[in-house]
Amino acid sequence: MSGIPSVHRILVLDGHGRGHVVERETPAIPPGHVLVRNRASMFSQGTQLRSAFAYRREPNPDMEPRPLGYQSAGDIVALGEGVSSREVGQRVACMSGGPGAAGVGAYHADYVLVGAGLTSPIPDDVGYPEAASAHLGATAMHAIRRAELQLCEDVLVVGLGVVGQFAVRLATLSGARVVGWDMLEIRRKAALAGGAGLTVNPSEDDLMALTRDFTLQRGLDCAFIAFGGDSDEVFQQVVDCMKVSPDTHQMGRIVIVGGFSFKHQWAAALGNLDVRSAARTGPGFLDPAYEEGNDYPPVFVQWSTQRNLHECLRLMSEGRLRVGEFITHTFAMTDAADAIDTIIERTDETVGVVLDHDR
Repeated sequence: MSGIPSVHRILVLDGHGRGHVVERETPAIPPGHVLVRNRASMFSQGTQLRSAFAYRREPNPDMEPRPLGYQSAGDIVALGEGVSSREVGQRVACMSGGPGAAGVGAYHADYVLVGAGLTSPIPDDVGYPEAASAHLGATAMHAIRRAELQLCEDVLVVGLGVVGQFAVRLATLSGARVVGWDMLEIRRKAALAGGAGLTVNPSEDDLMALTRDFTLQRGLDCAFIAFGGDSDEVFQQVVDCMKVSPDTHQMGRIVIVGGFSFKHQWAAALGNLDVRSAARTGPGFLDPAYEEGNDYPPVFVQWSTQRNLHECLRLMSEGRLRVGEFITHTFAMTDAADAIDTIIERTDETVGVVLDHDR
């Protein structure tokens, strides 16, 4: 691989929850994959750093440091055998998929090896930092599709991290009126900038009264739970805010897009609510053949992972999905460990955190 360094920088997490920038060998390219010179990568504070929070509370000193990250953006520098849908020099957004060859994934690294089917060309007027969020954008877009939103519905987004921010914006673009719940002021402000008509602080405000007032006492048509963890209380609060039929049964849809779990009685105790799971970015994720570039026939599978990635980037290009509204920090790759510290120790100041791989 002429002109490509034999080693490159990559961010790893140790068993104490600390980040380190180390050097690793630049991997060889298997068939169906592309090698990308990263320009930017974005953190997910939930799935990506949940273990960092846990290891700082209860260290696991024997753990082998592992790479972090699953969404990035950069330039293709080499193609694996069989790749005809991409070109060297093309700007692409990248995401990680299922277990593949060693070293495969859209890590926080200067060079990443990803399946051609998990990349999407970046429009000329979209920057690398914004494009680096496309994995979580596609995750939220798939959840919006699972919700089957209707024009002018009243919608709640619980948890206003990066996925929640995308859900607010995409639900607004779908014609919904959106209320967001989150304890952090910086996230509530970002949601308001993205189109939410109301945001509520669960630790201070009367959730039910404010949310029902927002719906003109009709109750919610749909809710998205976009955070991870266990909370029977949060689920019940959401249920209590849904619309109610004259026979006293709750109605509507609750879509769970975060790693959320709850315990609740069903049938009469839950009314006629639909509780739906939204798994990852849509059809194609975890299909090895798809990830290597073998697309599904669009006439049968319209909203695939590839289509969702493409549409997120297209909405960014059109100025209708403004990711810059929730990017709060940009760190040089040399300071990547500080980025993790900032997210964990100053969570109330962060939403979207980006690494710049040119520094």
